[in-house]
Amino acid sequence: MQLRTNVDRLAGHLRVPGDKSISHRSIMFGSLAQGVTKVSGMLRGEDVLSTMQVFRDLGVQIEDKGEVVEIHGVGFDGLQAPIVPLDMGNSGTSIRLIAGILAGQDFEVRMVGDDSLSKRPMDRITTPLRQMGVTITGETERDLPPLIMKGSKQLEAIHYQLPIASAQVKSALIFAALQAQGESVIVEKARTRNHTEDMLQQFGGTIEINGKEIRITGGQNLIAQEVEVPGDISSAAFWLVAGLIVPKAKIVLENVGISETRTGILEVIQAMGGNFTISQVDEVAKAATITVETSELKGVEIAGDLIPRLIDELPIIALLATQANGTTIIKDAEELKVKETDRIQVVSDVLNSMGAAITPTEDGMIIKGRTPLHGARVNTLGDHRIGMMTAIASLLVKEGEVYLERAEAINTSYPDFFTDLQGLIEEK
Repeated sequence: MQLRTNVDRLAGHLRVPGDKSISHRSIMFGSLAQGVTKVSGMLRGEDVLSTMQVFRDLGVQIEDKGEVVEIHGVGFDGLQAPIVPLDMGNSGTSIRLIAGILAGQDFEVRMVGDDSLSKRPMDRITTPLRQMGVTITGETERDLPPLIMKGSKQLEAIHYQLPIASAQVKSALIFAALQAQGESVIVEKARTRNHTEDMLQQFGGTIEINGKEIRITGGQNLIAQEVEVPGDISSAAFWLVAGLIVPKAKIVLENVGISETRTGILEVIQAMGGNFTISQVDEVAKAATITVETSELKGVEIAGDLIPRLIDELPIIALLATQANGTTIIKDAEELKVKETDRIQVVSDVLNSMGAAITPTEDGMIIKGRTPLHGARVNTLGDHRIGMMTAIASLLVKEGEVYLERAEAINTSYPDFFTDLQGLIEEK
């Protein structure tokens, strides 16, 4: 598809789609709880729909009533052996977290995904789950999907230090530990998004957190809840950056999730000199309104414990850095290599094809600004965040056209992205 270029103004109010991470987990916790969980604000992106279908295949009744999704929980003991392979689509969150959930089940499942997911290593979860007594086979020594897995009703507790900072691995082990015999201890390498811990407590579970150490006792029962999903800051990030780099822009983003483990991008924007305000804070829902305006930006270094708090936002942050004065250095971000694509290489290739000056490194990028952008032909390679990053970059293009191939990948997390973009362009 041909993208809009040479936009000299953006304005308007947006309510971004529900948080993808919380949407996934609301289906999972609702399925494992006793009673009917009601979820409002749920994202209907393809990844979340994959999770929803998997739990239907596991015997859970889920009713989408428009404003509210009702999940008729069956508890850990009520899940049923599926008669079809469990199709995770493109969703790494689905396959990793659901593997932890199924670790305590004594039936065999086959977990499959699309071509992209089938290239993503699962050894980061299969290694600790095997230590707990789960039988898993995958492709190659990295355990690429499809995975054939059989859990155990006699799941062993684990003491495990995560070799990488990963909310998905941590969450998988939390779900497994809830079904294990005795107390499990999980030690994070660095603090990552804490939606699983928060939601576990919301559903009546208990978890002890002391710094990077997490303790969970097995044999817990969960109780159905009402869940309000805030807007996804990973989706809001594209509009935050658009509002900073497009001339004469002012964008108001309502009901954006601001969990302290997800707001790394706001810290980066602040360090770069970006102009934004936070208002209408809802302390209970951890959500707020964020207003952003065109700003003069400077390069910064992004590294260390900040990386897990903005790992999904790094593609659009890279674009932001191309429009800042000076050099931005991103490091300690090796995790980008095992996302939907190798995002270090693909982000560099895409933006360089449009005129940026980015040098990819083993663990990040060196980005020189400020660079004008020009037209190019870009393929998302099936990665939704590459598609949305390119669409925002195209707004700055004054010479040439931008063509985006496989734009449908954006439906993974933001089905109405282009509708919302058009609204900001046409707002008077």
